[in-house]
Amino acid sequence: MFPSLQAKLQRFEELEQQLQDPAVLSDTNKMLALQREHGGLMRVAAQLKRFNQLQEDLQVATEMSWEETDPRAKAELKQEIDTIQTEYESLRQEMEDMVLSGDTLTRGSMIFEIRAGTGGDEAALFARDLYEMYRRYFDLQGWKYEVLDLGAGELGGMKEVTLSVSGEACYHKMQFESGGHRVQRIPETETQGRVHTSAATVAVLPEASEVEIEVREEDLQIDTMRAGGPGGQKVNKTESAVRITHIPTGIVVKCQDEKSQHKNKARAMRMLRSRMLEAKQMEESKKRSDARRTLIGSGDRSERIRTYNFPQNRLTDHRIGLTVHKLDQIMQGNLDEVVNSLLEFDKTERLNSGSPL
Repeated sequence: MFPSLQAKLQRFEELEQQLQDPAVLSDTNKMLALQREHGGLMRVAAQLKRFNQLQEDLQVATEMSWEETDPRAKAELKQEIDTIQTEYESLRQEMEDMVLSGDTLTRGSMIFEIRAGTGGDEAALFARDLYEMYRRYFDLQGWKYEVLDLGAGELGGMKEVTLSVSGEACYHKMQFESGGHRVQRIPETETQGRVHTSAATVAVLPEASEVEIEVREEDLQIDTMRAGGPGGQKVNKTESAVRITHIPTGIVVKCQDEKSQHKNKARAMRMLRSRMLEAKQMEESKKRSDARRTLIGSGDRSERIRTYNFPQNRLTDHRIGLTVHKLDQIMQGNLDEVVNSLLEFDKTERLNSGSPL
């Protein structure tokens, strides 16, 4: 039962063996990559092991009940079977939900990008506010995150920020945040009290392992330069910033937040693999012509998915028709209602399509 989950359990057990290999433990980058994959599979593996054990216990107890002749012992076995059956049915439903979630549930890390869009300084300020909102949500979820790259704007705003986020089901929960986010409010720079509209974009990328995405050195163009910031801030005298171009696909990533060129290159390679995986998944999705995907959104950052109306304390998600009149709480990181509504919509569409893929 559940062959796709059984394959994940097998992979989890393989990873446990690899993480005890001295050759892996001596290679920090490989060890961290395997640990991220291992962490993503941990919950599925634990639940599936329990489900398999319950299935076995149920079979043994049922066979014993058939052979038992003593009425008292038979009644005790019946009670035991009922108890096992209750937990078994509950766990089976959870297993079905895991199958419907596909691979998103087992990804233990993601690359999360926020970029200012149209609207000048106000757009950069909104990008900063989105960063703070998501950062608070990550904290509430107990997820770990690190800034891979940051482009500061004027007035304390952000032109762009790229994060690596890890934690149980983080990509699964955040996968539908990709797209255009529009804000309607009176900017800090507005003197006449007029409401302005500006935008920022969010991209949520599954963090790819070296096993999933192989990158050949000969396919890369690597440029180094001095890191810089607004107004001459954060300018390094050494060429620590790194820009990597993947020639076959034209994908370009850059990283300058670390003072070490080596660390910036390692971070840029993580970003590159994730963008290559995203491009691969988008291509496969188009080939399947999956109608469900068009209902909740393609993940294209040019697609407007949400409006944040501050004067009316209202958030609207245009894909599922969700309107929530507590924007002030949402901006403090209380995103559960929005996130769960999107996941429930996605689950319903998967069920209606008759396929978990």
